[in-house]
Amino acid sequence: MADLVLDRIGRLGRFLWSGWVGVAGMAVFCALWQQGHEAYGDFILPSPIATAQATLELVRAPETWRLAWATSSRAVEGFFLVAVLGGAMGLAVGYSAAAMRLARPLLTIIMGVPPIAWIVLAMIWFGSTSGTVLATVVVACFPLVFATVAEATATRDRALEDMARAFGAGPLQRLSTIVIRSVAGQYFPALAISLGSAFKVAVMAELLANINGIGIALAMARSNLDVAQSIAWIVLTVAAIFIVEYGLVQPIRAELERWRDAARPWGVKR
Repeated sequence: MADLVLDRIGRLGRFLWSGWVGVAGMAVFCALWQQGHEAYGDFILPSPIATAQATLELVRAPETWRLAWATSSRAVEGFFLVAVLGGAMGLAVGYSAAAMRLARPLLTIIMGVPPIAWIVLAMIWFGSTSGTVLATVVVACFPLVFATVAEATATRDRALEDMARAFGAGPLQRLSTIVIRSVAGQYFPALAISLGSAFKVAVMAELLANINGIGIALAMARSNLDVAQSIAWIVLTVAAIFIVEYGLVQPIRAELERWRDAARPWGVKR
């Protein structure tokens, strides 16, 4: 038990230490941002400092937290449905070549329809309610997760399954120890992309359907020509994505992919 705790603490420490690379990347991004501000002025692109001040002003307002929570809860709820349904259905379809051939044209149709068209349809079906946001997020993000898991399952290493079967492993044991672990390497990157898409689609749906949330706040900032506040709302949206991804998705991924550390050659570090 103590070894397991120490192992998790060590992995958490390595993860936090690797964040310095992200900080360096953000510093480069802010430097480029400042260059753009100096070239085009405040009206086109406010400085990082002005945006930070606008963000702090928003954070101090209680209404900001209510709007951010409304948008985040809708996006996370849709993302959770996509993660569960897309993962489970992709895993099931990946075992059948016939089901894969049947699903591909349907996925092409769904992915070919732009998200704004789904928003219009959802507004007709659900009106200006959270159902419009939720339905649009699910429809927009589901194909990526489903197709990724289905393809990963279909291309799994069947020789490993045959070996496990020869040693007496049952179907559920093979699924949990071989298939799911091999699929996870492609499943979690698809989840990371879907998480960002879920927030983007949620904000866009709120703006177009006039639903209370960050989308409405962005619409008000646009009508007031307040570019700094618009970017501040975008910063808060990105911060929410970071919190969900690195507070929930990445820890689960690290727990499921502990075998990668053991499989990595001695002395090789990420």
